[in-house]
Amino acid sequence: MSVQNLLVELFVEELPPKALKKLGDAFAGVLAEQLKAQGLATDASVVTAFASPRRLAAHVTQVTDKAADRAVQQKLMPVGVGLDAAGQATPALLKKLTALGADAAAVPGLKRAMDGKAEALFYDSVVRGASLEAGLQKALEESLAKLPIPKVMTYQLETDCELPGWSSVNFVRPAHGVLALHGSSVVPLKVLGLKSGNTTKGHRFEAAKPVVTVAHADDYADTLRRDGAVIASFAERRAEIVRQLAAAAAQVGNGVRPIEDDALLDEVTALVERPNVLICAFETQFLAVPQECLILTMKANQKYFPLLDASGKLTHQFLVVSNISPADASAVIGGNERVVRPRLADAKFFFDQDRKKTLASRVEGLGKVVYHNKLGTQGERVTRVREIAKSIAKALTNQWGEPDGVEQVDLAAQLAKTDLVTDMVGEFPELQGTMGRYYALNDGLPESVADAIEDHYKPRFAGDSLPRGRVGVVVALADKLETLTGMFGIGNLPTGDKDPFALRRHALGVVRLLIENQLDLALPALLQAATQVFGDKITDPTQTVQALSDFIYDRLAVSLRDPQHAGGGFSAQEVDAVLALRPARLSWVSQRLAAVRAFSALPEAPALAAANKRIGNLLKKSEEASEGNKETGSVQANLLQESAEKDLFAALQNTVPLANQQFDAGEVTASLQTLAALRAPVDAFFEGVMVNAPDPALRRNRLALLQSLHLAMNRVADLSRLAA
Repeated sequence: MSVQNLLVELFVEELPPKALKKLGDAFAGVLAEQLKAQGLATDASVVTAFASPRRLAAHVTQVTDKAADRAVQQKLMPVGVGLDAAGQATPALLKKLTALGADAAAVPGLKRAMDGKAEALFYDSVVRGASLEAGLQKALEESLAKLPIPKVMTYQLETDCELPGWSSVNFVRPAHGVLALHGSSVVPLKVLGLKSGNTTKGHRFEAAKPVVTVAHADDYADTLRRDGAVIASFAERRAEIVRQLAAAAAQVGNGVRPIEDDALLDEVTALVERPNVLICAFETQFLAVPQECLILTMKANQKYFPLLDASGKLTHQFLVVSNISPADASAVIGGNERVVRPRLADAKFFFDQDRKKTLASRVEGLGKVVYHNKLGTQGERVTRVREIAKSIAKALTNQWGEPDGVEQVDLAAQLAKTDLVTDMVGEFPELQGTMGRYYALNDGLPESVADAIEDHYKPRFAGDSLPRGRVGVVVALADKLETLTGMFGIGNLPTGDKDPFALRRHALGVVRLLIENQLDLALPALLQAATQVFGDKITDPTQTVQALSDFIYDRLAVSLRDPQHAGGGFSAQEVDAVLALRPARLSWVSQRLAAVRAFSALPEAPALAAANKRIGNLLKKSEEASEGNKETGSVQANLLQESAEKDLFAALQNTVPLANQQFDAGEVTASLQTLAALRAPVDAFFEGVMVNAPDPALRRNRLALLQSLHLAMNRVADLSRLAA
C-alpha cells in the first residue's frame, strides 16, 4: 500500500469568468469528499484547489493507492424464515447468500442475534477496499456531475479520442485533457472521452514549452509557472494582481489609487493566466462626464481599473490587467486606449444629449413605459408615489417643523423616475437615480430635490446608506411602500428563495427608514394610506394591509435577531416579547428591546414573566374576563377578602401610576423596573388566593384585578414571552 499526494487536472477551453472561483472550489471539494468517503483519503488530507481560465485542478495530500478492507455485518432474515425445522437453509436464505456472493457453505458460519422481538441471521463478510484507479474514476465523475453549472454545452469529441467524432459530450466547456498523478505515477482514468496522462498545456502565447509535463503531483504549480507561464492558483493570481495594481498606482504617483471592487477583481483574475498590469490613459475632455458613467463603462465593458485621486475623484488614467507580457507593451497600451475611447465618447454623447431636455419635460414619457400589466405604467406609479409621499410629509410636519418641505417632496417624487427615459440610463440601467441627480442640478433644482432623486432607491442592499436628507427619506419610504403595497395587492408575493421584485429588501428598507430616522409614523396608518392610492387595482385592501403588515414585522424580527445587527442581535424571546404587541411606531422598537433586555437581567424577571403567562392563560380561558371593565378602577375594593389580594390591589395602586407616568414620558426601561416591585405581592396572590372562586362576584372581581395587572405589565412588551 502506497500513500502519496494526488493531483488531478481537467484542461478545458475558457471557463465562464464570473463562475470560475466557485467552479474551482466545487471541483476540488467534491473530489476530496468522494475520496474520503471511499477510504482513499483521510480527514487529515489537505485539499488545495486550482482554477485558471483553462483548467480546474485539485491537489490532495495523503491519498492511498488502495483503501483498507472493511468488515461488514449484514442482516439476512429472521431465523424462522432462513432455516427450516431441521435447521437447514431454506431457498430464500440460499438466494440471499447468492446475491451477496456466498453459497450454502456459509450457512454454518451465520450468526444469530435478537433483532427486536425475533431472532435473526447475520452474515459477516469483508468488503474489499477500492483501488485508487476505480475510486478516483468514481470521485472525478461525481465531481464533474456536481459542478455548479447553470448551462452546459454539447460538443462532439475529437476524432483521435477514444470515442469516434460523432459522439457528443455535455460539459460547461469542451475538455481537451486530463492529468492524474499519484506521486509520480499516472492514474489511468477515462472521463469526457479523454484518457488521463501526466501532461497539460500552459499559456496560449507565452508558455516555454508547447506541452507541459508534470513529473510529480507536488510539482504541478511550480512546473506550470516555469514551463507554462501560468499561475494555477486563483488566490495567488488574485494576490499578484492586487500587488501589481498597487505598484502601478504608486508609479503614477500623486496619491492615486485603483478603484476597489472585489467582484471586478475576481472576474479579472478569472480572465488571465499570468497577469501583467499596464498604465493607460484617455483624453481629459471626457472627465466633464459624471465619473460614475466613466467608471461604469470602464469596469463593466472593458474590465479596467479606473484610478482615483486622493479625494476620490476620477483621473484620466486607468489600469489594464493584460494576459501577455511583451518586451514592448506600447502596442497593448495603445490598443486598450483605442478601445476605451469610443465607449467614453458614447457616454459623453448621451450626457450631452440628455441635458438638452429637462427632467420635467420627461414626466409625460413615463406614461408610455409599462411598469406592470396589473398596475399600469411608470406614470401611474409616479402619481401613486406622489400621493403617498405627500401624506407622509404632512404627517411629519409636527416632528420636523418644515411645512414647505411638502412641495419639495412632491417635486422630487414627480421627477424621481424621469431619468429612466434618458439615453444614459437606457444604456446603463445601473445609473438610475445617479443620473437623475446630475440632470436635476443641471435644471437648477434645489440640491435637496436632486439628492432625493438619487437617494430614493436607498437602501439598495444590506448595509447600504440611507438617504442623506429629509426629502430623500420621505420619497424613498413612499417608493418602497408603493412597490410593496402594489405587489401584495395583486398577489405577487415572495416564495421560498424566489423574490423577483426584491420585496424582502424593500420591507427591510421601510424598517430601516422608520427606525434609523426615528420617524413618528404609525405603520398601520402608512399601509392604509398606501393602499388607498391604488383604487380598484387592489380588490381586497384589508387583506393586503394585514398580509403586508405581517411581512414587514417578520422582516423586522429577522433583522433584530441577526448577530450583525447594531445592537449585537437580540434573542428570539426578547424580539418576540416586543413585537407581539405590534408596536405601531417602529421607532419605538429599539428602546423597548433595550428595556426588555434590562428587565430580563433583574432577579424578579423570571417569576414575573411566568406569572404574566399564567395570568394570560387564565384570562383567555375565562368567559367572565370579557364581562368586566378592563381598567384598574373596575376592581371593587369591598369585594377583596383575602389579604393577598388586598395587598396586590394596594401595590398596583402605588406602582402602576408611576410606571404609566414613566412609560408616557418615554422612560420605558424605568417603567419596567418599577413594575418589578410587584413580584412579591403577585407571588403571594397566586399562593393564597383562588381566582376561580365559586362566588361569581368574587371571581369576576379577581379576574378584573388580574386584568388590570396584565395590562399594566404589558405596555412595553408581552412579558409572558420571556417565560422559559
